[in-house]
Amino acid sequence: MLLVYTPKITNRLGYTLGVVLRTVLKLDFSITTDLALFEGHTGAKMAYGHAVVHGVPFFKAHKLLFETTIVDQEPACFTHGGTPVLFPVYGRETDLPFDPFAASFYMLARYEEYLPHREDMHGRFMAADSLAVAGGFACTASVDRWALMVAEVIKRYYPDFELPERKFNAEITVDIDSAYCYLHKGVFRTVTGFMRDGLHRRDLPEVRRRWRVLCHREADPFDTFDYIIGVCREHPDLKLVFFALMGDYGMFDKPISHHNVYFRQLLQHLADYAKVGVHPSYESREKPALVAKEALRLSEVLHRDTKRSRYHFLRLLLPDSYRALANAGIVHDYSMGFADTVGLRAGTGTPYPFYDLESDCETQLTIHPFCLMDTTLQKYMALPPDKAYEHIKSMIDELREVGGTFSCIIHNQNLCELFGWQGWRKVFEQTCDYLDIKS
Repeated sequence: MLLVYTPKITNRLGYTLGVVLRTVLKLDFSITTDLALFEGHTGAKMAYGHAVVHGVPFFKAHKLLFETTIVDQEPACFTHGGTPVLFPVYGRETDLPFDPFAASFYMLARYEEYLPHREDMHGRFMAADSLAVAGGFACTASVDRWALMVAEVIKRYYPDFELPERKFNAEITVDIDSAYCYLHKGVFRTVTGFMRDGLHRRDLPEVRRRWRVLCHREADPFDTFDYIIGVCREHPDLKLVFFALMGDYGMFDKPISHHNVYFRQLLQHLADYAKVGVHPSYESREKPALVAKEALRLSEVLHRDTKRSRYHFLRLLLPDSYRALANAGIVHDYSMGFADTVGLRAGTGTPYPFYDLESDCETQLTIHPFCLMDTTLQKYMALPPDKAYEHIKSMIDELREVGGTFSCIIHNQNLCELFGWQGWRKVFEQTCDYLDIKS
């Protein structure tokens, strides 16, 4: 048991200590503001604040965790021991030249996203406005590394103190934006598809492929689900999660109808092999009530409560989007990541509880960060498969080194080996193999 002394306990501080010490480092700890009790404690202990406590690990505090309002901050990024850090503190008595807890809170709570910032055409926070991207450490598991620095300090004072070993985990998550390319889309969408192919002169092979699929003489290109399951089953430690778009048809939402019997059977089939969550529609960002409606549709198909989600197009607006999930009974979200670049938006790959900065409180929602997405690599970064795989390996190595969780997004339609996605099945297979090889 680690005893932590601080002159004042706030919601922000309690949350941050919980994530850094318990969630990341797996330590059992308690907090006290009683200095006499702290001094009389004979076991491992550490102090956090402004008043110096001699002879124990001491981390001088920045004011951030003792505030209750959202104000502009100056994190002042610099490097310590080769790792980018934030919120410098000064004085020879502190064991680190920065506040690892304020820095972690700033990243985890997504403080910068509550301040004025730009949005892209889909209303998303832009990676270019991220402190981590600007500081060149978006691909570093910064929160995990800062936590490990804290652990090193504690270990230096208490060599016999046992620090639990962090275990690397990995998961493949699959967004089902469109389960089928040609099948089960209804007469109108099928006819207009043929007309579009002809008008755009996408050549006869495309028309013939559509016809062969509709006549059941060829598999639908987007029906890669058994392939995905088969590859992942070759790697027993690899977790697999699917997210199904259950919204209504719209400009950016092109799902198979949730009434379609074949789509329903597909989702039930997937649920036999993996976790299945809801993929809240594009429109749900402006209409939060749709989240509960679409989650209920999935629940009715699977005959079980919907507990997982990832927003379509990653249209995440803090804190509104996460509040909508809570209202829908969802307790795990996988939307935390960048749409336009590789990296860790919250500075960690470790699942952690969401902190509602406006309400100044910890919530029951667990955030599962992802570090990269197939469309990011191919579309936004314009990388060929071999170069994309190098980025994937680099992120795996980083998260394995800190004992974090590697989580990525793929799309079933992007493994079709058509429409510009040739070679990406090999990337998927190499990724799964590398996760095994590096175990």
